[in-house]
Amino acid sequence: MHELAEIKNVSGTAFVVAEFRAEENNELHPLYRDSIVRLFLNEETRQAARRIATSFPPAKDMVKVRTKYFDEMLDRQIQSDCRQVVLLGAGLDTRAARKPAASVNYFEIDDAATLEMKRTRYEEEAVEVNVTFIPGDYVTDGLINLLRGSDFDFDLPTYLIWEGNTMYLPVESTKHTIKQLRNYLKQFWLSFDCMADSVVSKTTGDSGITSLVESFANMGAPWLSGIRDVFDLADEMNLSVMENFKTAELYQDYWPGRPINSPIFQFYSVCTLRLGSV
Repeated sequence: MHELAEIKNVSGTAFVVAEFRAEENNELHPLYRDSIVRLFLNEETRQAARRIATSFPPAKDMVKVRTKYFDEMLDRQIQSDCRQVVLLGAGLDTRAARKPAASVNYFEIDDAATLEMKRTRYEEEAVEVNVTFIPGDYVTDGLINLLRGSDFDFDLPTYLIWEGNTMYLPVESTKHTIKQLRNYLKQFWLSFDCMADSVVSKTTGDSGITSLVESFANMGAPWLSGIRDVFDLADEMNLSVMENFKTAELYQDYWPGRPINSPIFQFYSVCTLRLGSV
C-alpha cells in the first residue's frame, strides 16, 4: 500500500497523523469516531507514529484535539448554509466519508499519489463517498486554478478545513492562499491550526517542544512558520475572526479534570475566519 520511505516528507506525515487520530477509537468515551482511517494504516505507519510519540507523547493529543474541533465546526457548517467543503492539503482526512450530507459537495486537494491511494482504498473497501479529488499543489499550481477545473462553484457558501498545513508553509504562502480565497469566493469560513512563531524558532524554552520540532525536521518535513497573532492576520486579510482558541482551552473542555501534559497547548491554536454573513 505504501512504503516506509514515503513517511519522510510532508505527505508522509499524514500517515503519522492518521495513526494518532485512529487511536481515539479505542477510548471508552472517544472525542470522535473514525472507522475509515484504518484503511490507510499498517505496520509501517505504526512504526513511524511510534517514533514521534516516543519523542514527544503530547503529539497524539494535539491531533485529537484539533480533529474534535474541526469535526464540530464541520457539523455546524453543514447544519447551516454551507454547500461545499474543501480540504486543503487533505492528506488522509476521512470527513467526506464520515460526514456525508445530501446537499454538500466535498473537494480534496493534495498530491496525486495520496489521493490515488485514498481512491483505491475506498474502492477496494466499497466505501461510498461523494468527493472530488483535485490532484495538485495549491501553492505552486494555484489554488483558484485547481478549483476552477473541478466544478467548484465560487458563489456557493463554502467551508474550508486547512488542517496541519500552515506550519509547513512560509508565512507569505499562507497569506497568499487566504488572499486568493478572499478575492474569489463569495462567502466562506476557513478553519485552520497554527503554531506560535516561538515554537518554530525553538525559543519557547521547553525542551520537549524543541524535540517535537526537530522530529518533524528529521522526517524531512520541517516547520517553516508560525502565526504571531490571528487577529492581526485576519485584519490584514480583511476577514473576521469567528473563533480563536488555544488548544489548552479545548483540552480542558474536551477532557475535564485531565491535567494538561505539556506547555505545547499554550502555543498551538485553532481558529475559524470568515468572509460574509455569520
